[in-house]
Amino acid sequence: MSQFQLFNSLTRQKEVFEPLDPAHVRLYACGPTVYNYAHIGNARMAVVFDLLTRVLKSLYPNVTYVSNITDVDDKIIAAHQQTGESIEAITRKYEEIYNADMAALGCAAPDIQPKATQHIGEMTQMIEALIERGHAYAVDGHVLFNVPSFPAYGGLSGRSRDEQIAGARVEVASYKKDPADFVLWKPSADDEPGWESPWGRGRPGWHIECSAMAEKHLGLPFDIHGGGADLKFPHHENEIAQSCCASGHENDLSAFAKVWVHNGFVTVEGEKMSKSLGNFLLVHDLIEHYPGEALRLTLLSAHYRQPLDWSEDKVQQSQKQLDRFYTRLDEMAMMEVAEMGVPQGVMDALCDDLNTPQAMAEMNALLKKENSPELKGEILAAGNLIGILQQNPQEWLGFGGDVESGDNDSIEALLQERAAAKADKNFARADEIRDQLTAMGFEILDTPKGAKWRRV
Repeated sequence: MSQFQLFNSLTRQKEVFEPLDPAHVRLYACGPTVYNYAHIGNARMAVVFDLLTRVLKSLYPNVTYVSNITDVDDKIIAAHQQTGESIEAITRKYEEIYNADMAALGCAAPDIQPKATQHIGEMTQMIEALIERGHAYAVDGHVLFNVPSFPAYGGLSGRSRDEQIAGARVEVASYKKDPADFVLWKPSADDEPGWESPWGRGRPGWHIECSAMAEKHLGLPFDIHGGGADLKFPHHENEIAQSCCASGHENDLSAFAKVWVHNGFVTVEGEKMSKSLGNFLLVHDLIEHYPGEALRLTLLSAHYRQPLDWSEDKVQQSQKQLDRFYTRLDEMAMMEVAEMGVPQGVMDALCDDLNTPQAMAEMNALLKKENSPELKGEILAAGNLIGILQQNPQEWLGFGGDVESGDNDSIEALLQERAAAKADKNFARADEIRDQLTAMGFEILDTPKGAKWRRV
């Protein structure tokens, strides 16, 4: 078995992954707040953790992947007030869209996808434990975590106290004991969702949700936690504080999760995504224009910890890369598939902190081999692990058929004429026919089995 290594954001170094229980690996990633469509940055997290889960499941007998749905939040309430739609309708709609969009990118559904509203009891119990242990206090219907009560606060992000206060964009409130204190529970107005609690009718703060759901479904400590780099502070920092303090492990930051994994930011052609700049890319829109596998491969084209600069050129490059693999698979369509494991070079790259650029370089090297049942098996095994090459090669490549104008026969006739012209070394006429077909909207691909065409 390949030695699996991950960069641990908590220790700030790459480490050999040693599961707490080799018979059952447990990981958690912070999922979406369902009030709108997911953008490509959200998708990077989903794809990275889907790949991480795939690799873990290839190495260990039992893996449980949990990724939550936040279905109570001020942004959801704002969407309800703006649209007039019920909160239940909004959250159900965007949860379904999110899951469908991520499936289009090749992401398997998490093993468990808990909803915040179904875990209010666990949250209130955790808040009560924090109050009892002197780490939280109730005032004016609010409950706040007292950051100075936890001297290890900031251990994940490495931020100083001044940076903590600035980075958290803390609300100035008279009821706070310290400016850095953050909300665990807040009162709800009559027209807002709320639950009865020891502190009055209200709803949970965002940070407490993941702490409670992770502990409920994975137990403490568990192996891996993470998400996008934007969540490291304050969200993940606050999760550690809540969970360690509620469980009585104030001196052990790993008592919540042993390894922390964070993927880098996504920019668009060198600029931060922004609605005002018109570069806020939604997955729901992108999958209407590009194959999901091309989008997935683009999201994996840079190492997950590095920033990813998104561009149409990168997506086109990913699609061409996939075309090359599907073309080879199409050439081997009539061959049996030899049962092969994932090529060692691909596996070693993925076990080295999910080094996807190196894994794809190893896959590209496979194309230098002669066609054979073994090569077909290797390509498919590697593709299955990475989450690509799941389509029928003929359908992916779009060869023949599906011409609405019904001009299949005329295209085939032109291809036969082109083949004859090439045989007579009349290359000028062959080029004219290619140009004619290009003008008609068709691409010609010369293969060992002859020329094929597809609509572009």
